[in-house]
Amino acid sequence: MINSLSEFKATSAQAKENPERFWSEIASEFQWKSPWKQTLDYDFSKPEVKWFVEGKLNITENCLDRHLANQPNKTAILFEPNDPTEAAQYITYKELHKRVCQTANMLKSNGAKKGDRICIYMPMVAELAIAVLACARIGAIHSVVFAGFSATALAARINDASCSMLLTADGGFRGAKTIALKEIADEALVSCSTVNCCLVLQRTQQVVQWNSIDKWWHEELEKVDDNCPAEVMDSEDPLFILYTSGSTGKPKGMVHTCGGYMVYTAYNFKNVFQCQPNDVYWCTADIGWITGHSYIVYGPLANGATTVMFEGVPSYPAFDRFWEVVAKHKITHFYTAPTAIRALEKHPTSLVEKHDLSSLKVLGSVGEPINAEAWHWYDEHVGKHNCPIVDTWWQTETGGILISSLAGVTPQKPTFATLPMPGVQAVLLNNEGDEIEGEGEGILAIKHPWPSIARTIWGDHERYKNVYFSAYPGYYFPGDGALRDAEGNYRITGRVDDVVIVSGHNLGTAPIENAINEHPEVVESAVVGFPHDIKGNALCAYVIVRDMGVDSITIEKEIREEVAKTIGPIAKPDRILVVSGLPKTRSGKIMRRILRKLAAGEHDQLGDISTLLNPEIVEEIKRQNS
Repeated sequence: MINSLSEFKATSAQAKENPERFWSEIASEFQWKSPWKQTLDYDFSKPEVKWFVEGKLNITENCLDRHLANQPNKTAILFEPNDPTEAAQYITYKELHKRVCQTANMLKSNGAKKGDRICIYMPMVAELAIAVLACARIGAIHSVVFAGFSATALAARINDASCSMLLTADGGFRGAKTIALKEIADEALVSCSTVNCCLVLQRTQQVVQWNSIDKWWHEELEKVDDNCPAEVMDSEDPLFILYTSGSTGKPKGMVHTCGGYMVYTAYNFKNVFQCQPNDVYWCTADIGWITGHSYIVYGPLANGATTVMFEGVPSYPAFDRFWEVVAKHKITHFYTAPTAIRALEKHPTSLVEKHDLSSLKVLGSVGEPINAEAWHWYDEHVGKHNCPIVDTWWQTETGGILISSLAGVTPQKPTFATLPMPGVQAVLLNNEGDEIEGEGEGILAIKHPWPSIARTIWGDHERYKNVYFSAYPGYYFPGDGALRDAEGNYRITGRVDDVVIVSGHNLGTAPIENAINEHPEVVESAVVGFPHDIKGNALCAYVIVRDMGVDSITIEKEIREEVAKTIGPIAKPDRILVVSGLPKTRSGKIMRRILRKLAAGEHDQLGDISTLLNPEIVEEIKRQNS
């Protein structure tokens, strides 16, 4: 573990000078069945990346088996149910190992084998993490689909990966709602010819329709024992497929592999969060997203940490649920999204203050750049100015965090992700693709592979090449812009495609949103371009305010003044709509593509909105736009 700023700088220099030696040393700390013959083989022009070539391992032996000798009785997974009156579960490493092996045998007894794709559509219960690990144990490729997605979205993902098995539940609890997961799964499976077995967990005890391929999870478990040797996997064998949330079109099935992904996420978790043996770490994400894969399951368990799984939502039964859970379980590390922070910020601070949060040592932010107001609220009211905040930048495609401060080790700077991780060679490019030296603003790119980079898009390598490697040859292009200060800290400025040309001026929407968000009444905003007869494009700002009853005309006037003052008159939005919410993916990303269509009046071109967190908001905005 890196313990000081000087050690961080020395480690980063070593990693840059000789990446292969650097990653080889880190990888050697893990259990391998047989060593690798070459640390790295890559060619970004193809693109092809291989790490730890011909090395053999199983990731579950590194997450489970190797901890059994020294900490079998330590809590591995702490499950906090949706209903606060239901007892929490404390699953030790020994118990988790047993349950994973048993579940792995259940999968095998129902026909699953190495290389098969298994789709998992389950609520945030302990069995979801167990199912993920059970797939990895037998070498099956897991594809987790977030349990809030529609039947259409689920079917598309099952068919894209040709999954042979579906793991689901009768239903799931989410706040005051009970979600009929089995019913949604049945609807999806009507159009999925490859699935020949559906295993159903009992969670809600609701009555479900039964089909010929269905089997009860608990009944199948009873038929198998808990002895399951780990399948020997090649370092480059696929571990999982995970679909991006589709904020820019058709979801992409990103493929992550066994060896590189394990080495990077484990190293990265250890250094960013600085967890100590007795800490209790809680990432509030869902395992349906990459954050859940890397920072609820694989990263913490590879380090022998205690990781919390939360079934519920921050608003149930009241808006202090997060803080109640922190106090209840003496959480030391709390990792959540700016979307959640902004939602909680709207409510009285007394909801935070009534709970003892003194156990907290580290706070984290993930999913999108955090705005200054949310950062300071988080720091003051949750961290009590006593907890470093790690503002982490990364993507589904990167597998793990690429840019972040290390908690309490490297300097933090509000709204900045700060410094690239050791082994991550981040650069800024201008529009011509030339590197920008020193302080400046441009396109973020990575010029050398790191171990957990996604290897391809399942079934569509050409799309993988076109999206990530063709715009700037020789670099991985994440699609984000960034600015870099004199100390080398990076601030993510938003998607590069969120640039609107107004009267010949290139205007990034992120700085305009930051200016709007400075207004004391504004909670959140999103700015998009729409066609304009004179300017070519004009700006439309969708704005959420604290009190929907306020005088919108005054607010609009004040917003325009603030934008003109901060950025310039050219950046003033032509249209400002005060709305109660913004269309978001389940992972909290604003669906700007939909907002652009709405602003342009192209209401018939919105595509599938069933995967949104809040599809009803689209209708509200339509009415306001008409």
